[in-house]
Amino acid sequence: MSNPTPVLDAEVDEPIETAERHGFFERLYTGTGGFRIVSRRRFYYGLAALLLVISIASISVRWFTLGIDFVGGTRIQLPTNGTVTTSQVENVYADALGHKPVSTQRVGAGSAAAIEIRSDTLKSDEADKVQNALFDAFHPKDTNGQASRNTISVAEISSTWGGQVTRKALIALVVFVLLTMVYISIRFERDMAFASIASLFFNMIVIAGVYSLVGFEVTPAAVIGLLTILGYVLYDNVVVFDKVEENTRGVLHLTRRTYGEQANLAANQTLMRSINTTIIGVLPIVAMLVIAVWLLGVGTLKDLALVQLVGMVVGAYSSIFFAVPLLVSLKERFGPVAAHTKRVLSKRAAVGNARIGALAAERAAAASAARAIEAQEVGAGPRPGARPSGKRTKRRN
Repeated sequence: MSNPTPVLDAEVDEPIETAERHGFFERLYTGTGGFRIVSRRRFYYGLAALLLVISIASISVRWFTLGIDFVGGTRIQLPTNGTVTTSQVENVYADALGHKPVSTQRVGAGSAAAIEIRSDTLKSDEADKVQNALFDAFHPKDTNGQASRNTISVAEISSTWGGQVTRKALIALVVFVLLTMVYISIRFERDMAFASIASLFFNMIVIAGVYSLVGFEVTPAAVIGLLTILGYVLYDNVVVFDKVEENTRGVLHLTRRTYGEQANLAANQTLMRSINTTIIGVLPIVAMLVIAVWLLGVGTLKDLALVQLVGMVVGAYSSIFFAVPLLVSLKERFGPVAAHTKRVLSKRAAVGNARIGALAAERAAAASAARAIEAQEVGAGPRPGARPSGKRTKRRN
C-alpha cells in the first residue's frame, strides 16, 4: 500500500508530518512558523479575557494600596547607624502605638542609610511617643557622633498635597497615553493601530490588576515605572507589526498563503527576539530586587522594579499572542483580506479534494488489479507440482 499524501498545514508551508518532527527549540530558534498562534487565537483570547476579568474584579473590589504620597500620612526617618533593622523599628513602633505602621523600608546607602516608617496621619502626641520610643531603643547619633533625638525626623504629608500628587500622576498618565495613541495612529494603518492600542490598554489593566490583587503599594515610583514599561510595550508592538507588514506585503496578489498565515509567520520570526529581549530586560530587574531590596534593604527601588518586572512579562505576551491575532481577526472581518482568505482556502480545498480523489482512484485500481490476478490464478487450475486438493482417504489395512 502506498503512503498517504501529506496534508499541508494551515500555518506553515510544509507537511504536518514534517513540522511535527521538528523539536520545540528548533522551531523556536528558526522561527519558520511552527507555532500555531493565529489559528489558535480563541485560546489566547480566552486567556486574555480571563486576565482582564480577574484584574477588573480585583480593582473593583480591593482597589489599590495607595502610598503615603497619594493619600497623606506621617513619615518618620531613623538613621540606621549600621545596626538597626526594619523589623526592629517596626516592633518598637507597634509597642508604642499598639499597631504596626503602613510600611517600613530601608532608604539610602552608606552613612546616609535610614529606616523610613510610613503610617497614617499621627497626632502630635502620638508622633512624640514614637520618636521617644525609637530614641530610647536605638540612640541614633548625629553627624558629630552624639546621640540626639533630633536625628529622628517626623514629617506630615497632608491629604491635600497627596491629592495634588494623585492629580498630577493621572494627568501624566493620560497625556502619555494620548500621545502614544496619536503616534500609533500615524505610524500604523487603521487595523494595526487599533490592535496596538488595544494591546496597550490590555497591559495597563493587567498591571494595575496585579498591583491590586497582590497588594503592592502604589507610589510615584510605580507610576514612573508604568510609564516606562508602556514605552517598552509600544516598542515591542512596533517591531512585531513591522515584521507583519514585511511578510504581508503583496500577499493579496498571491494564492499560496493567507494573510493570517503570513502574520503567524511574522509572530514566529519575532518570538525568539521577544523572549530574548524580555529575559535580558528582566535579569537586571531581578538583580535589583534581589541585591538592592532583599540583601541591602533599599526599599525605594522595589516600587520601580516590581512594575517593570510585571509589565515586561505581560508586554511580551500581549505583543505576540494578543496583538497579532487581534490584527488578523480585524482584517478577516470583511474587505480584500477576507475575500483573499476565502479564495486561498477554496483553492486549497480543491487541491486537497483532487489529491484525495487521485489517491482513492489509485487504491481502487490497485484493488481491481489484485482481484484480477486472483481470478486468473483460480481459473488456471492447479500449478505444476501443487498438492491435490480434497479430502484424504484413509488407507485400509
